[in-house]
Amino acid sequence: MSDPTPKPDPSAQQIPEDLAIEIRKLAHELANALEIIVQTGYLLSTADLKPPAADWLRMLDNGVEKALHINAALRTYIKEHSPH
Repeated sequence: MSDPTPKPDPSAQQIPEDLAIEIRKLAHELANALEIIVQTGYLLSTADLKPPAADWLRMLDNGVEKALHINAALRTYIKEHSPH
């Protein structure tokens, strides 16, 4: 999988401020939803899970970790390509 971290492109157009605000709100809400999943995964990890449930939890954790990195990259991209 490729690195989701955006590379600054000085020639890239800026995101219009009203659109950037809306995308920031959505990224923030996504981060909130992911945090619920992270906390639930943590609580599940304290339970005595047996296979295959333990494997499913590990898969969940891996997917959430990827989603968190993608969301962080999205927020960085917006910050670098919007006026504020």
